[in-house]
Amino acid sequence: MSKKKNKKNKLEKTLVEKILDQNKIKYRQASFAVTKDKGGVAQMDTSILEDKEHLVYKTLVCEGNKTGPLVGVVPITEHLSMKKLAKVSGNKKCEMLPLKKLAKTTGYVHGANTPIGIYFKEKLPIYLDDSMKGNEEIAVSSGELGRSVFLNPEDLARFCHAPFVDLKE
Repeated sequence: MSKKKNKKNKLEKTLVEKILDQNKIKYRQASFAVTKDKGGVAQMDTSILEDKEHLVYKTLVCEGNKTGPLVGVVPITEHLSMKKLAKVSGNKKCEMLPLKKLAKTTGYVHGANTPIGIYFKEKLPIYLDDSMKGNEEIAVSSGELGRSVFLNPEDLARFCHAPFVDLKE
């Protein structure tokens, strides 16, 4: 049996999954294929999602001119509006955090950033797109490339002390 699997044939738990367990938050594990594009950036194979792509959310780490690092979480099918994020966070402007500062700021590499781990480790302000409200579950990264967790968005908001706001362009 490989090290990646335990007796019940489940994936070995990530730190994020252990954090969810400690906080008694229900979730389910998911894994998927990851490839790298020409620039070396991880790309998720979304073909396994069929019509559920809108339930998968990406975690984008930004920098506000007043607050410093902050996080916006939007569907992978959408774009984050920097103007909307700036307004809701009390900044005049926001921009993507430079890639070279990402791992040092969040503890995660590009493609593995997760609101759960970022809040747990760094307590950065997190803003969740309001499109996740009303869904029984959504998916966010589990802190490793190719790994996600599906969980209730209300549980995610409570854990991260994150408001639901309109963040899409």
